[in-house]
Amino acid sequence: MFDELINKLKNDTYITLETTPSHSPIFSPIIETIAELGLDKLVDGFTTTDNPLAKLKYNSLFAAKMLQDRFNKPAIATMSMRDRNKIALQSDLLGSNEVDVRAILALTGDPATISDQPHTKGVFEADSTLLLEIVACFNSGIDFAGKPLAHQPREIYPFAVVNSYAKNPKTLQKKMQKKIKHGALGIITQPVYDIQSAKLLLELKDAANNHNSNENKNAELILGIFPITKLRTAQFLSAHVPGINVPNEWIELLREAHEKGSDEEYRVGFELSKNLFLGLKKLHPKIHLMSANQFQLARDILI
Repeated sequence: MFDELINKLKNDTYITLETTPSHSPIFSPIIETIAELGLDKLVDGFTTTDNPLAKLKYNSLFAAKMLQDRFNKPAIATMSMRDRNKIALQSDLLGSNEVDVRAILALTGDPATISDQPHTKGVFEADSTLLLEIVACFNSGIDFAGKPLAHQPREIYPFAVVNSYAKNPKTLQKKMQKKIKHGALGIITQPVYDIQSAKLLLELKDAANNHNSNENKNAELILGIFPITKLRTAQFLSAHVPGINVPNEWIELLREAHEKGSDEEYRVGFELSKNLFLGLKKLHPKIHLMSANQFQLARDILI
């Protein structure tokens, strides 16, 4: 399952779909929606988020297990440094390894100060590269303290993330280099909204790989896309989400459409998003689709 995913990432087209577990003890409604829409037939795998924005959600590792069991396709489970120390990180990896949840997206995590749970404190023993280091240890048969594990874990496949925009692009390259050095096989970008930005990110990825002298430590870039169908979404992402750049052209077109009504606003936003998806797929067919669980929208983008 995972070997096929990595082979597609390196040598073929590759599309994953993000799922966001809800504030509920039940993940199955999301699975049923995906099945009803036939989305599993349109993607190569899934990701599960880990309490994004520090809001309490269903566990990402359990969600990944359920997706894999239902669709027989790999799921990349996100693990955040915000909520776990070294012991908890390693314990989760040990447990998930036996049930075949073995693709891990390492995140530092959003600040605990924005959590919906009162007086929450972040752990943050280090940034996401610590988790990448732990994965490398497990793949060598030892824990982070260097102690041999009682049984050799099955291989774990580490992924990482990077912003899609920075005033100084070299900072993005340095972040890529750091994550590649620590073993990331795939680096997922924040949503991209124009082809030129995607081309620049690919150049930075190539430079980051070339900077690494170890040929066995090269990473593939996975372009993130988040369809925008509302003006307020474009304005929010542009003004409040660091590392994302929504072109002024998109905002102006959505503003004009918004004045004509919600149907026109959706039509224009969808057309912009669909054309972007097709353009990115032609440029670099390694894509991660995020839709905030708007799965009908995701299907319409993919077909």
